[in-house]
Amino acid sequence: MMKAYPILLVFGLMMTACVPSHRNTPMASSSLSAIDSLMWRQPDSALKVMMEFTESGRADSLDEFDGHYCQLLISELLYKNDYAQSNRLDLLKAVDYFDNSDNAFLSARAHYMNGVGYYERDSVVSACKAYLKALELMETHFPNIATQHISATHGATSISSDLLFWFMDLTYCRLEVLFSKQFMQEPAIVCGKRALAIDTICSFNPYNTSSLFLNLGLQYNKLYELNKEPYLADTAEYYFNEALRHLPDTNNRIFIDVVTQLELLKINMGQDFEPSIIVLKRIAAQTLDETERLCSYLAIGGIFHSYNQYDSALVYLTPVFENKNDPYRQKVVAPYLLEIYLNTGDTVKAAHFARYIADNTSTEGESNAQVSTLNDLFQQHLQWELDRAKEEERQRAARHSRWIWMAIAGLLLLVAIAIVVARRGYGKRLKLQQEELGKQLEAVQDALKVKEKDALFTKVNAIYQDKLGNKAKRILEAFNEVYPEAVVKLKAIYPDLTDTELDICVLSCFNFRLKEIANILDLRENTVAKYRSSIKKKTGIESVENLMCQII
Repeated sequence: MMKAYPILLVFGLMMTACVPSHRNTPMASSSLSAIDSLMWRQPDSALKVMMEFTESGRADSLDEFDGHYCQLLISELLYKNDYAQSNRLDLLKAVDYFDNSDNAFLSARAHYMNGVGYYERDSVVSACKAYLKALELMETHFPNIATQHISATHGATSISSDLLFWFMDLTYCRLEVLFSKQFMQEPAIVCGKRALAIDTICSFNPYNTSSLFLNLGLQYNKLYELNKEPYLADTAEYYFNEALRHLPDTNNRIFIDVVTQLELLKINMGQDFEPSIIVLKRIAAQTLDETERLCSYLAIGGIFHSYNQYDSALVYLTPVFENKNDPYRQKVVAPYLLEIYLNTGDTVKAAHFARYIADNTSTEGESNAQVSTLNDLFQQHLQWELDRAKEEERQRAARHSRWIWMAIAGLLLLVAIAIVVARRGYGKRLKLQQEELGKQLEAVQDALKVKEKDALFTKVNAIYQDKLGNKAKRILEAFNEVYPEAVVKLKAIYPDLTDTELDICVLSCFNFRLKEIANILDLRENTVAKYRSSIKKKTGIESVENLMCQII
Protein backbone atom coordinates (compact mmCIF):
# COMPACT_ATOMS: atom_id res chain seq x y z
CA MET A 1 0.00 0.00 0.00
CA MET A 2 1.27 3.48 -0.82
CA LYS A 3 2.54 5.66 1.98
CA ALA A 4 0.42 8.61 3.05
CA TYR A 5 2.58 11.12 4.88
CA PRO A 6 2.54 14.92 5.14
CA ILE A 7 5.24 14.85 2.48
CA LEU A 8 2.43 14.92 -0.11
CA LEU A 9 1.76 18.50 0.97
CA VAL A 10 5.34 19.32 0.09
CA PHE A 11 4.88 17.66 -3.29
CA GLY A 12 1.86 19.84 -3.85
CA LEU A 13 4.14 22.85 -3.47
CA MET A 14 6.69 21.18 -5.73
CA MET A 15 4.13 20.72 -8.48
CA THR A 16 3.05 24.33 -8.12
CA ALA A 17 6.67 25.38 -8.48
CA CYS A 18 7.13 23.33 -11.66
CA VAL A 19 4.81 25.45 -13.78
CA PRO A 20 5.72 26.75 -17.23
CA SER A 21 7.83 29.88 -17.37
CA HIS A 22 9.63 31.79 -20.07
CA ARG A 23 12.88 31.75 -18.14
CA ASN A 24 15.08 28.86 -19.18
CA THR A 25 18.36 28.81 -17.27
CA PRO A 26 21.08 26.15 -17.66
CA MET A 27 21.17 25.75 -13.87
CA ALA A 28 17.57 24.50 -13.72
CA SER A 29 18.08 22.02 -16.54
CA SER A 30 21.37 20.84 -15.10
CA SER A 31 19.88 20.41 -11.63
CA LEU A 32 16.93 18.38 -12.90
CA SER A 33 19.24 16.16 -14.96
CA ALA A 34 21.40 15.56 -11.89
CA ILE A 35 18.31 14.59 -9.88
CA ASP A 36 17.27 12.27 -12.72
CA SER A 37 20.65 10.56 -12.72
CA LEU A 38 20.60 10.18 -8.94
CA MET A 39 17.04 8.79 -8.96
CA TRP A 40 18.04 5.63 -10.84
CA ARG A 41 20.70 4.83 -8.25
CA GLN A 42 19.34 6.27 -5.00
CA PRO A 43 15.65 7.25 -5.29
CA ASP A 44 15.33 8.19 -1.63
CA SER A 45 18.28 10.59 -1.87
CA ALA A 46 16.91 12.01 -5.12
CA LEU A 47 13.61 12.69 -3.36
CA LYS A 48 15.36 14.78 -0.73
CA VAL A 49 17.35 16.68 -3.35
CA MET A 50 14.18 17.36 -5.35
CA MET A 51 12.47 18.77 -2.25
CA GLU A 52 15.45 21.01 -1.53
CA PHE A 53 15.56 22.09 -5.17
CA THR A 54 11.91 23.13 -5.25
CA GLU A 55 11.94 24.73 -1.80
CA SER A 56 14.95 26.85 -2.79
CA GLY A 57 12.83 28.70 -5.37
CA ARG A 58 14.95 27.57 -8.35
CA ALA A 59 12.22 25.34 -9.77
CA ASP A 60 10.23 28.29 -11.10
CA SER A 61 13.07 28.97 -13.55
CA LEU A 62 11.86 25.84 -15.33
CA ASP A 63 13.52 23.11 -17.31
CA GLU A 64 14.06 23.02 -21.05
CA PHE A 65 10.86 20.99 -21.54
CA ASP A 66 8.38 23.63 -20.37
CA GLY A 67 8.02 22.12 -16.91
CA HIS A 68 6.99 18.66 -18.10
CA TYR A 69 10.36 17.08 -17.32
CA CYS A 70 9.92 18.31 -13.76
CA GLN A 71 6.46 16.72 -13.54
CA LEU A 72 7.76 13.43 -14.95
CA LEU A 73 10.52 13.34 -12.34
CA ILE A 74 8.01 14.05 -9.56
CA SER A 75 5.80 11.14 -10.63
CA GLU A 76 8.82 8.83 -10.84
CA LEU A 77 10.11 9.91 -7.44
CA LEU A 78 6.68 9.36 -5.89
CA TYR A 79 6.54 5.87 -7.40
CA LYS A 80 10.10 4.85 -6.51
CA ASN A 81 9.53 5.98 -2.91
CA ASP A 82 6.16 4.18 -2.57
CA TYR A 83 3.89 7.21 -2.68
CA ALA A 84 0.67 7.45 -4.67
CA GLN A 85 0.77 9.43 -7.92
CA SER A 86 -0.61 12.80 -6.80
CA ASN A 87 0.30 14.84 -9.91
CA ARG A 88 -1.90 12.80 -12.26
CA LEU A 89 -3.23 15.65 -14.42
CA ASP A 90 0.21 17.21 -14.86
CA LEU A 91 1.66 13.83 -15.84
CA LEU A 92 -1.00 13.37 -18.53
CA LYS A 93 0.00 16.77 -19.94
CA ALA A 94 3.63 15.58 -19.91
CA VAL A 95 2.63 12.48 -21.90
CA ASP A 96 1.07 14.65 -24.64
CA TYR A 97 4.04 17.00 -24.60
CA PHE A 98 6.72 14.35 -25.00
CA ASP A 99 4.68 12.52 -27.65
CA ASN A 100 5.06 15.65 -29.77
CA SER A 101 8.76 16.04 -29.00
CA ASP A 102 11.79 14.31 -30.48
CA ASN A 103 12.85 12.77 -27.16
CA ALA A 104 11.77 9.14 -27.38
CA PHE A 105 13.23 8.13 -24.02
CA LEU A 106 11.34 10.74 -22.01
CA SER A 107 8.20 9.95 -24.01
CA ALA A 108 8.55 6.25 -23.16
CA ARG A 109 9.11 7.08 -19.49
CA ALA A 110 6.02 9.31 -19.47
CA HIS A 111 3.89 6.49 -20.89
CA TYR A 112 5.38 4.08 -18.36
CA MET A 113 4.46 6.36 -15.46
CA ASN A 114 1.03 6.86 -17.02
CA GLY A 115 0.66 3.07 -16.83
CA VAL A 116 1.71 3.13 -13.17
CA GLY A 117 -0.99 5.72 -12.48
CA TYR A 118 -3.65 3.65 -14.23
CA TYR A 119 -2.54 0.54 -12.36
CA GLU A 120 -2.80 2.32 -9.01
CA ARG A 121 -6.40 3.11 -9.95
CA ASP A 122 -7.13 -0.52 -10.96
CA SER A 123 -7.42 0.42 -14.65
CA VAL A 124 -5.52 -2.66 -15.75
CA VAL A 125 -6.31 -2.46 -19.46
CA SER A 126 -5.27 1.20 -19.67
CA ALA A 127 -2.09 0.39 -17.73
CA CYS A 128 -1.27 -2.40 -20.19
CA LYS A 129 -1.75 -0.06 -23.16
CA ALA A 130 0.57 2.51 -21.60
CA TYR A 131 3.32 -0.05 -20.85
CA LEU A 132 3.13 -1.50 -24.38
CA LYS A 133 3.30 2.02 -25.84
CA ALA A 134 6.48 2.63 -23.82
CA LEU A 135 7.99 -0.58 -25.25
CA GLU A 136 7.05 0.32 -28.81
CA LEU A 137 8.65 3.74 -28.45
CA MET A 138 11.87 2.18 -27.16
CA GLU A 139 11.97 -0.55 -29.81
CA THR A 140 11.26 1.96 -32.60
CA HIS A 141 13.84 4.57 -31.61
CA PHE A 142 16.48 2.23 -30.15
CA PRO A 143 16.21 -0.81 -32.44
CA ASN A 144 19.67 -2.16 -31.56
CA ILE A 145 19.20 -1.94 -27.82
CA ALA A 146 19.26 -5.73 -27.39
CA THR A 147 22.44 -6.30 -29.43
CA GLN A 148 24.80 -3.44 -28.72
CA HIS A 149 25.52 -0.58 -26.36
CA ILE A 150 24.00 2.63 -27.67
CA SER A 151 23.55 6.10 -26.25
CA ALA A 152 21.05 8.91 -26.52
CA THR A 153 20.68 12.42 -25.19
CA HIS A 154 18.06 14.75 -23.80
CA GLY A 155 19.23 18.30 -23.40
CA ALA A 156 22.86 18.27 -22.35
CA THR A 157 22.52 14.93 -20.55
CA SER A 158 23.64 11.68 -22.15
CA ILE A 159 21.71 8.47 -21.57
CA SER A 160 23.84 5.37 -21.09
CA SER A 161 22.88 2.07 -22.65
CA ASP A 162 22.68 0.63 -19.13
CA LEU A 163 19.89 3.09 -18.33
CA LEU A 164 18.00 2.12 -21.48
CA PHE A 165 18.40 -1.56 -20.58
CA TRP A 166 17.23 -0.83 -17.05
CA PHE A 167 14.10 0.92 -18.26
CA MET A 168 13.23 -1.90 -20.68
CA ASP A 169 13.73 -4.40 -17.87
CA LEU A 170 11.41 -2.42 -15.56
CA THR A 171 8.71 -2.23 -18.23
CA TYR A 172 8.76 -5.95 -18.99
CA CYS A 173 8.69 -6.71 -15.26
CA ARG A 174 5.63 -4.48 -14.78
CA LEU A 175 3.86 -6.29 -17.61
CA GLU A 176 4.82 -9.64 -16.13
CA VAL A 177 3.24 -8.67 -12.80
CA LEU A 178 0.15 -7.31 -14.54
CA PHE A 179 -0.43 -10.48 -16.58
CA SER A 180 0.40 -12.74 -13.64
CA LYS A 181 -2.25 -11.13 -11.42
CA GLN A 182 -4.79 -11.73 -14.19
CA PHE A 183 -3.71 -15.40 -14.29
CA MET A 184 -2.39 -14.94 -17.83
CA GLN A 185 0.70 -17.10 -17.50
CA GLU A 186 1.78 -17.29 -21.13
CA PRO A 187 2.09 -13.50 -21.71
CA ALA A 188 3.70 -13.23 -18.26
CA ILE A 189 6.30 -15.82 -19.26
CA VAL A 190 7.07 -13.99 -22.52
CA CYS A 191 7.64 -10.73 -20.64
CA GLY A 192 9.64 -12.45 -17.91
CA LYS A 193 11.97 -14.12 -20.40
CA ARG A 194 12.53 -10.85 -22.23
CA ALA A 195 13.40 -9.13 -18.96
CA LEU A 196 15.80 -11.98 -18.19
CA ALA A 197 17.37 -11.67 -21.65
CA ILE A 198 18.01 -7.97 -21.02
CA ASP A 199 19.46 -8.79 -17.61
CA THR A 200 21.80 -11.31 -19.27
CA ILE A 201 23.15 -8.58 -21.58
CA CYS A 202 23.52 -6.01 -18.82
CA SER A 203 23.12 -7.50 -15.35
CA PHE A 204 22.06 -4.89 -12.80
CA ASN A 205 22.59 -6.91 -9.62
CA PRO A 206 22.32 -10.57 -8.59
CA TYR A 207 19.17 -9.92 -6.57
CA ASN A 208 17.40 -8.61 -9.68
CA THR A 209 18.54 -11.68 -11.63
CA SER A 210 17.29 -14.03 -8.92
CA SER A 211 13.97 -12.19 -8.77
CA LEU A 212 13.51 -12.68 -12.53
CA PHE A 213 14.20 -16.41 -12.23
CA LEU A 214 11.81 -16.62 -9.27
CA ASN A 215 8.96 -14.93 -11.16
CA LEU A 216 9.38 -17.24 -14.16
CA GLY A 217 9.31 -20.21 -11.81
CA LEU A 218 6.06 -18.90 -10.32
CA GLN A 219 4.43 -18.71 -13.76
CA TYR A 220 5.40 -22.28 -14.67
CA ASN A 221 4.27 -23.45 -11.23
CA LYS A 222 0.83 -21.91 -11.84
CA LEU A 223 0.64 -23.64 -15.22
CA TYR A 224 1.55 -26.92 -13.53
CA GLU A 225 -1.24 -26.45 -10.99
CA LEU A 226 -3.67 -26.02 -13.89
CA ASN A 227 -2.42 -28.73 -16.27
CA LYS A 228 -0.43 -31.17 -14.09
CA GLU A 229 2.09 -31.70 -16.89
CA PRO A 230 5.37 -33.01 -15.34
CA TYR A 231 7.58 -30.91 -17.62
CA LEU A 232 5.97 -27.74 -16.23
CA ALA A 233 6.92 -28.76 -12.69
CA ASP A 234 10.46 -29.54 -13.85
CA THR A 235 10.70 -26.14 -15.55
CA ALA A 236 9.41 -24.36 -12.44
CA GLU A 237 11.94 -26.21 -10.29
CA TYR A 238 14.73 -25.27 -12.71
CA TYR A 239 13.92 -21.55 -12.47
CA PHE A 240 13.60 -21.69 -8.67
CA ASN A 241 17.01 -23.38 -8.39
CA GLU A 242 18.52 -20.82 -10.77
CA ALA A 243 17.13 -18.08 -8.52
CA LEU A 244 18.92 -19.65 -5.54
CA ARG A 245 22.13 -20.11 -7.54
CA HIS A 246 22.35 -16.42 -8.43
CA LEU A 247 21.67 -15.16 -4.89
CA PRO A 248 24.84 -13.88 -3.17
CA ASP A 249 23.40 -14.53 0.31
CA THR A 250 20.35 -15.98 2.09
CA ASN A 251 19.47 -13.01 4.27
CA ASN A 252 16.85 -11.54 1.95
CA ARG A 253 13.20 -11.85 0.99
CA ILE A 254 13.93 -13.48 -2.39
CA PHE A 255 15.58 -16.44 -0.66
CA ILE A 256 12.54 -16.88 1.57
CA ASP A 257 10.16 -16.70 -1.40
CA VAL A 258 12.17 -19.21 -3.43
CA VAL A 259 12.42 -21.73 -0.60
CA THR A 260 8.70 -21.30 0.07
CA GLN A 261 7.83 -21.95 -3.58
CA LEU A 262 10.10 -25.00 -3.76
CA GLU A 263 8.36 -26.51 -0.74
CA LEU A 264 4.92 -25.78 -2.22
CA LEU A 265 6.04 -27.35 -5.50
CA LYS A 266 7.10 -30.51 -3.66
CA ILE A 267 3.65 -30.79 -2.12
CA ASN A 268 1.93 -30.17 -5.46
CA MET A 269 4.01 -33.00 -6.92
CA GLY A 270 2.62 -35.37 -4.29
CA GLN A 271 5.31 -35.37 -1.60
CA ASP A 272 4.46 -35.48 2.12
CA PHE A 273 3.48 -32.02 3.35
CA GLU A 274 4.73 -32.26 6.95
CA PRO A 275 8.47 -31.76 6.19
CA SER A 276 7.57 -28.70 4.09
CA ILE A 277 5.43 -27.31 6.92
CA ILE A 278 8.43 -27.59 9.24
CA VAL A 279 10.63 -25.66 6.80
CA LEU A 280 8.02 -22.94 6.26
CA LYS A 281 7.39 -22.54 9.99
CA ARG A 282 11.11 -22.14 10.60
CA ILE A 283 11.28 -19.43 7.90
CA ALA A 284 8.29 -17.60 9.40
CA ALA A 285 9.84 -17.70 12.87
CA GLN A 286 13.22 -16.39 11.71
CA THR A 287 12.05 -13.37 9.69
CA LEU A 288 11.60 -9.99 11.33
CA ASP A 289 9.82 -8.50 8.34
CA GLU A 290 6.02 -8.48 8.67
CA THR A 291 5.41 -8.89 4.93
CA GLU A 292 7.77 -11.86 4.67
CA ARG A 293 6.20 -13.48 7.72
CA LEU A 294 2.69 -13.12 6.31
CA CYS A 295 3.85 -14.57 2.98
CA SER A 296 5.00 -17.66 4.85
CA TYR A 297 1.73 -17.71 6.79
CA LEU A 298 -0.24 -17.67 3.55
CA ALA A 299 1.74 -20.64 2.22
CA ILE A 300 1.37 -22.61 5.48
CA GLY A 301 -2.32 -21.80 5.82
CA GLY A 302 -2.95 -22.78 2.22
CA ILE A 303 -1.31 -26.17 2.78
CA PHE A 304 -3.36 -26.85 5.92
CA HIS A 305 -6.50 -25.78 4.04
CA SER A 306 -5.80 -28.17 1.16
CA TYR A 307 -5.51 -31.04 3.68
CA ASN A 308 -8.73 -29.96 5.48
CA GLN A 309 -6.91 -29.12 8.71
CA TYR A 310 -9.09 -26.08 9.22
CA ASP A 311 -8.12 -25.14 12.79
CA SER A 312 -4.45 -24.97 11.85
CA ALA A 313 -5.27 -23.15 8.62
CA LEU A 314 -7.19 -20.43 10.50
CA VAL A 315 -4.19 -19.76 12.75
CA TYR A 316 -2.13 -18.72 9.72
CA LEU A 317 -4.69 -17.39 7.24
CA THR A 318 -6.52 -15.03 9.62
CA PRO A 319 -3.49 -12.73 10.24
CA VAL A 320 -2.96 -12.49 6.48
CA PHE A 321 -6.52 -11.29 5.93
CA GLU A 322 -6.35 -8.87 8.87
CA ASN A 323 -3.36 -7.10 7.30
CA LYS A 324 -5.19 -4.19 5.64
CA ASN A 325 -1.97 -2.99 3.99
CA ASP A 326 -2.00 -5.87 1.51
CA PRO A 327 -5.36 -5.95 -0.32
CA TYR A 328 -4.01 -8.35 -2.96
CA ARG A 329 -3.33 -11.12 -0.44
CA GLN A 330 -6.63 -10.32 1.29
CA LYS A 331 -8.37 -11.22 -1.96
CA VAL A 332 -6.29 -14.39 -2.25
CA VAL A 333 -7.00 -15.62 1.29
CA ALA A 334 -10.70 -14.66 1.50
CA PRO A 335 -11.98 -17.69 -0.50
CA TYR A 336 -9.99 -20.02 1.78
CA LEU A 337 -11.58 -18.50 4.88
CA LEU A 338 -15.05 -18.60 3.32
CA GLU A 339 -14.70 -22.32 2.56
CA ILE A 340 -13.37 -23.06 6.05
CA TYR A 341 -16.26 -21.31 7.81
CA LEU A 342 -18.81 -22.93 5.50
CA ASN A 343 -17.37 -26.38 6.28
CA THR A 344 -17.19 -25.69 10.02
CA GLY A 345 -20.75 -24.35 10.15
CA ASP A 346 -19.94 -20.75 11.16
CA THR A 347 -22.51 -19.08 8.90
CA VAL A 348 -21.99 -15.59 10.34
CA LYS A 349 -18.30 -15.46 9.44
CA ALA A 350 -18.95 -17.27 6.18
CA ALA A 351 -21.46 -14.55 5.23
CA HIS A 352 -18.90 -11.87 6.16
CA PHE A 353 -16.29 -13.30 3.78
CA ALA A 354 -18.89 -13.93 1.09
CA ARG A 355 -19.78 -10.22 1.19
CA TYR A 356 -16.11 -9.26 1.09
CA ILE A 357 -15.51 -11.42 -1.97
CA ALA A 358 -18.61 -10.07 -3.69
CA ASP A 359 -17.56 -6.47 -2.99
CA ASN A 360 -13.94 -6.94 -4.11
CA THR A 361 -14.19 -9.32 -7.03
CA SER A 362 -15.19 -8.54 -10.58
CA THR A 363 -17.98 -10.63 -12.07
CA GLU A 364 -16.88 -13.58 -14.16
CA GLY A 365 -18.07 -11.83 -17.30
CA GLU A 366 -16.11 -8.67 -16.47
CA SER A 367 -13.01 -10.70 -15.62
CA ASN A 368 -13.19 -12.74 -18.82
CA ALA A 369 -13.73 -9.61 -20.89
CA GLN A 370 -10.73 -7.93 -19.26
CA VAL A 371 -8.49 -10.95 -19.82
CA SER A 372 -9.67 -11.16 -23.43
CA THR A 373 -8.90 -7.47 -23.99
CA LEU A 374 -5.47 -7.80 -22.38
CA ASN A 375 -4.68 -10.84 -24.52
CA ASP A 376 -5.75 -8.95 -27.66
CA LEU A 377 -3.50 -6.04 -26.72
CA PHE A 378 -0.52 -8.31 -26.17
CA GLN A 379 -1.10 -10.24 -29.41
CA GLN A 380 -1.39 -6.95 -31.29
CA HIS A 381 1.95 -5.89 -29.78
CA LEU A 382 3.57 -9.17 -30.85
CA GLN A 383 2.15 -8.69 -34.36
CA TRP A 384 3.49 -5.12 -34.35
CA GLU A 385 6.94 -6.48 -33.48
CA LEU A 386 6.67 -9.09 -36.23
CA ASP A 387 5.58 -6.52 -38.82
CA ARG A 388 8.36 -4.20 -37.75
CA ALA A 389 10.92 -7.00 -38.03
CA LYS A 390 9.63 -7.85 -41.51
CA GLU A 391 9.90 -4.22 -42.58
CA GLU A 392 13.46 -4.01 -41.25
CA GLU A 393 14.34 -7.22 -43.10
CA ARG A 394 12.73 -5.82 -46.26
CA GLN A 395 14.78 -2.65 -45.96
CA ARG A 396 17.98 -4.63 -45.37
CA ALA A 397 17.21 -6.78 -48.40
CA ALA A 398 16.51 -3.67 -50.46
CA ARG A 399 19.83 -2.12 -49.41
CA HIS A 400 21.60 -5.37 -50.21
CA SER A 401 19.90 -5.55 -53.58
CA ARG A 402 20.88 -1.98 -54.37
CA TRP A 403 24.54 -2.78 -53.70
CA ILE A 404 24.36 -5.84 -55.92
CA TRP A 405 22.73 -3.93 -58.75
CA MET A 406 25.32 -1.19 -58.38
CA ALA A 407 28.00 -3.84 -58.74
CA ILE A 408 26.22 -5.20 -61.81
CA ALA A 409 25.96 -1.70 -63.23
CA GLY A 410 29.68 -1.23 -62.65
CA LEU A 411 30.45 -4.44 -64.44
CA LEU A 412 28.15 -3.45 -67.29
CA LEU A 413 30.02 -0.17 -67.53
CA LEU A 414 33.28 -2.07 -67.72
CA VAL A 415 31.79 -4.25 -70.43
CA ALA A 416 30.73 -1.16 -72.36
CA ILE A 417 34.20 0.33 -72.02
CA ALA A 418 35.70 -2.94 -73.18
CA ILE A 419 33.43 -2.91 -76.25
CA VAL A 420 34.49 0.64 -77.13
CA VAL A 421 38.15 -0.27 -76.75
CA ALA A 422 37.59 -3.37 -78.86
CA ARG A 423 36.13 -1.26 -81.62
CA ARG A 424 39.28 0.81 -81.61
CA GLY A 425 41.34 -2.13 -82.69
CA TYR A 426 42.47 -4.23 -79.77
CA GLY A 427 41.05 -7.29 -81.48
CA LYS A 428 41.14 -10.68 -79.92
CA ARG A 429 42.66 -9.58 -76.63
CA LEU A 430 39.80 -7.21 -75.95
CA LYS A 431 37.34 -9.86 -77.06
CA LEU A 432 38.77 -12.21 -74.46
CA GLN A 433 38.45 -9.48 -71.89
CA GLN A 434 34.81 -9.01 -72.87
CA GLU A 435 34.20 -12.71 -72.44
CA GLU A 436 35.84 -12.63 -69.01
CA LEU A 437 33.77 -9.66 -67.97
CA GLY A 438 30.65 -11.43 -69.21
CA LYS A 439 31.52 -14.42 -67.04
CA GLN A 440 31.98 -12.14 -64.08
CA LEU A 441 28.60 -10.59 -64.78
CA GLU A 442 26.99 -14.02 -64.95
CA ALA A 443 28.74 -14.99 -61.72
CA VAL A 444 27.38 -11.89 -60.01
CA GLN A 445 23.89 -12.62 -61.33
CA ASP A 446 24.17 -16.24 -60.21
CA ALA A 447 25.36 -15.06 -56.81
CA LEU A 448 22.36 -12.72 -56.61
CA LYS A 449 20.02 -15.62 -57.36
CA VAL A 450 21.72 -17.81 -54.74
CA LYS A 451 21.49 -15.05 -52.14
CA GLU A 452 17.81 -14.49 -52.93
CA LYS A 453 17.17 -18.22 -52.67
CA ASP A 454 19.13 -18.53 -49.41
CA ALA A 455 17.28 -15.56 -47.94
CA LEU A 456 13.96 -17.12 -48.99
CA PHE A 457 14.88 -20.47 -47.41
CA THR A 458 15.85 -18.69 -44.17
CA LYS A 459 12.60 -16.71 -44.12
CA VAL A 460 10.46 -19.79 -44.82
CA ASN A 461 12.24 -21.75 -42.10
CA ALA A 462 11.60 -18.89 -39.64
CA ILE A 463 7.90 -18.90 -40.55
CA TYR A 464 7.72 -22.65 -40.03
CA GLN A 465 9.47 -22.43 -36.67
CA ASP A 466 7.37 -19.61 -35.20
CA LYS A 467 4.10 -20.17 -33.35
CA LEU A 468 1.83 -17.95 -35.42
CA GLY A 469 -0.96 -19.33 -37.59
CA ASN A 470 -1.57 -19.25 -41.38
CA LYS A 471 1.86 -20.79 -42.08
CA ALA A 472 0.86 -22.06 -45.53
CA LYS A 473 -0.41 -18.65 -46.63
CA ARG A 474 2.64 -16.83 -45.26
CA ILE A 475 5.13 -19.27 -46.87
CA LEU A 476 3.40 -19.07 -50.25
CA GLU A 477 3.33 -15.26 -50.04
CA ALA A 478 7.06 -15.22 -49.26
CA PHE A 479 7.74 -17.51 -52.26
CA ASN A 480 5.63 -15.39 -54.62
CA GLU A 481 7.43 -12.22 -53.52
CA VAL A 482 10.74 -13.66 -54.75
CA TYR A 483 9.42 -15.71 -57.71
CA PRO A 484 6.18 -13.98 -58.74
CA GLU A 485 5.82 -15.89 -62.06
CA ALA A 486 7.00 -19.36 -61.01
CA VAL A 487 3.59 -20.81 -60.09
CA VAL A 488 2.00 -19.32 -63.22
CA LYS A 489 4.68 -20.91 -65.41
CA LEU A 490 4.28 -24.30 -63.75
CA LYS A 491 0.50 -24.10 -64.18
CA ALA A 492 0.98 -23.21 -67.87
CA ILE A 493 3.26 -26.20 -68.42
CA TYR A 494 1.03 -28.61 -66.48
CA PRO A 495 -2.50 -27.19 -66.61
CA ASP A 496 -3.97 -30.31 -64.95
CA LEU A 497 -2.33 -29.51 -61.62
CA THR A 498 -4.78 -28.35 -58.93
CA ASP A 499 -4.17 -25.42 -56.56
CA THR A 500 -3.34 -27.79 -53.69
CA GLU A 501 -0.90 -29.72 -55.91
CA LEU A 502 0.77 -26.45 -56.90
CA ASP A 503 1.11 -25.56 -53.18
CA ILE A 504 2.72 -28.96 -52.51
CA CYS A 505 5.17 -28.37 -55.39
CA VAL A 506 6.20 -25.05 -53.80
CA LEU A 507 6.59 -26.56 -50.30
CA SER A 508 8.51 -29.58 -51.67
CA CYS A 509 11.06 -27.25 -53.19
CA PHE A 510 12.01 -26.17 -49.61
CA ASN A 511 12.84 -29.80 -48.72
CA PHE A 512 9.96 -30.07 -46.25
CA ARG A 513 9.23 -33.67 -45.32
CA LEU A 514 5.86 -35.29 -45.92
CA LYS A 515 4.85 -34.80 -42.28
CA GLU A 516 5.88 -31.12 -42.31
CA ILE A 517 3.93 -30.39 -45.49
CA ALA A 518 0.89 -32.06 -43.97
CA ASN A 519 1.29 -29.91 -40.83
CA ILE A 520 1.60 -26.69 -42.85
CA LEU A 521 -1.43 -27.43 -45.06
CA ASP A 522 -3.41 -28.92 -42.18
CA LEU A 523 -3.83 -32.22 -44.08
CA ARG A 524 -3.17 -35.84 -43.25
CA GLU A 525 0.11 -37.37 -44.31
CA ASN A 526 -1.56 -40.02 -46.49
CA THR A 527 -3.57 -37.25 -48.20
CA VAL A 528 -0.34 -35.38 -49.03
CA ALA A 529 1.19 -38.65 -50.27
CA LYS A 530 -1.76 -39.14 -52.65
CA TYR A 531 -1.35 -35.60 -53.97
CA ARG A 532 2.36 -36.23 -54.59
CA SER A 533 1.53 -39.42 -56.53
CA SER A 534 -0.99 -37.48 -58.59
CA ILE A 535 1.61 -34.81 -59.35
CA LYS A 536 4.07 -37.43 -60.59
CA LYS A 537 1.43 -38.98 -62.86
CA LYS A 538 0.40 -35.64 -64.33
CA THR A 539 3.95 -34.38 -64.92
CA GLY A 540 5.83 -37.62 -65.58
CA ILE A 541 8.59 -36.42 -63.23
CA GLU A 542 9.86 -38.75 -60.52
CA SER A 543 11.03 -36.06 -58.08
CA VAL A 544 8.37 -33.59 -56.91
CA GLU A 545 11.13 -31.71 -55.03
CA ASN A 546 12.89 -30.79 -58.31
CA LEU A 547 9.74 -29.84 -60.23
CA MET A 548 9.48 -26.25 -58.98
CA CYS A 549 13.26 -25.90 -58.73
CA GLN A 550 13.47 -26.37 -62.51
CA ILE A 551 11.07 -23.46 -62.99
CA ILE A 552 12.87 -20.98 -60.73
